[in-house]
Amino acid sequence: MSDFSVTVGLHLEACVHCGLCAQACHFHMATGDPRYTPIYKLEPFRRAYQRQASPFAPLVRALGLVKGPTIDDLQQWQELIYDACTMCGRCTIACPMGIDIAELIRDARHGMFKAGLIPDRLALMDRTARQWGSPATPAEDLPDILAETAAEHGVAIPCDLPQADVLVTAAPAELGEHTAALAAAAKIMNHLGLRWTLHQGGFDASNIGFNNGDLELQEQLTRALIDTALKIGAHTVLLPECGHAYGAARWDAARWYGKALPVRVIHMTEFLDEQIAAGRLQVDPIGETATFHDPCQIVRRGGLEAAARRVLAALGFELIELEAHGITGLCCGGGGGVVSNQRAAPLRHKVFAIKQQQIDATGAQHFVTSCGQCRITFEMGARHAGWTKPTESLLELVADRLRVAPQPAAIAQKA
Repeated sequence: MSDFSVTVGLHLEACVHCGLCAQACHFHMATGDPRYTPIYKLEPFRRAYQRQASPFAPLVRALGLVKGPTIDDLQQWQELIYDACTMCGRCTIACPMGIDIAELIRDARHGMFKAGLIPDRLALMDRTARQWGSPATPAEDLPDILAETAAEHGVAIPCDLPQADVLVTAAPAELGEHTAALAAAAKIMNHLGLRWTLHQGGFDASNIGFNNGDLELQEQLTRALIDTALKIGAHTVLLPECGHAYGAARWDAARWYGKALPVRVIHMTEFLDEQIAAGRLQVDPIGETATFHDPCQIVRRGGLEAAARRVLAALGFELIELEAHGITGLCCGGGGGVVSNQRAAPLRHKVFAIKQQQIDATGAQHFVTSCGQCRITFEMGARHAGWTKPTESLLELVADRLRVAPQPAAIAQKA
């Protein structure tokens, strides 16, 4: 109750129960179940506010006007808050009252976390991240993982350099099944001749605390990145293709420092866009059709809609937009930790069916995204549905099509 803010109060008081947010939610769209109306997911949170923090809270309690949430209520609502919401923010832009429903869900998750009522799988990841600095990989294993990835893909990947200009970070999958994405980042950084490194002090940007509502862990993981960058003299923290990494480090980080960050935090999509625009990265065009999935935290909540499309244009793609794209694009269905929550799989698959239909309707030859977690969600959905269209990484496409300048000897021989 002590964490209720003026903003939370304004948003909860502003709701007129119009139901427009329901039409924006992919879980409601996929099932038609009124329980998945976004504002309804906040009902215990709203009742707690009215009884404890609203302007008429003493009167509400004295007259018993609003029943307080019980433990049974919270246990039932845990599914709605953690399984049936990705905090994608599509409901937020649909709300005529300007209520940031996605941010309220984050606040509610914080309350659920403090009450010990988060899904078991997410709780395990939370404990692991506290100990290891990552929900999947101990920091001490990072040098070996990078050495194996470097050998497998034939690219140099520096680790724990004492001085660097850019601190490159990763998402858990890039240190496991999607090492090609990490190798692609290394290939581009080396191609540009930058002084960069990954570092045991702060390497995983995914930030499970952001998803779980564990603000203490969120701060710990964010500070690990920023403080490590300062330690090695880096002016930039480069985030991986991970949506919640962008939300946690780019937009939330300043809350822990109380001022503008001492380093620049930038997403890989921004980085590629800037390097291509400056002429430092040149790519050989592919010349085929593609459609693009807009990751919610990167595009709708982060503002990188145009940046991704400029990179796609540089790759020579003819872009065929999805029916719902840009800031109104549908979520992959696995964000906010939902992809890691196994019990949410049946609901997640129903959401995937909508997205699959929109992708197939474009007839595009390529399906591209700029978020590794979205990619994992689509791959899991594809296996369940028997769908054979691969999900491609924007980063990996750029790395694979890098135009390497001819060496002097080759130029002379050609002449």
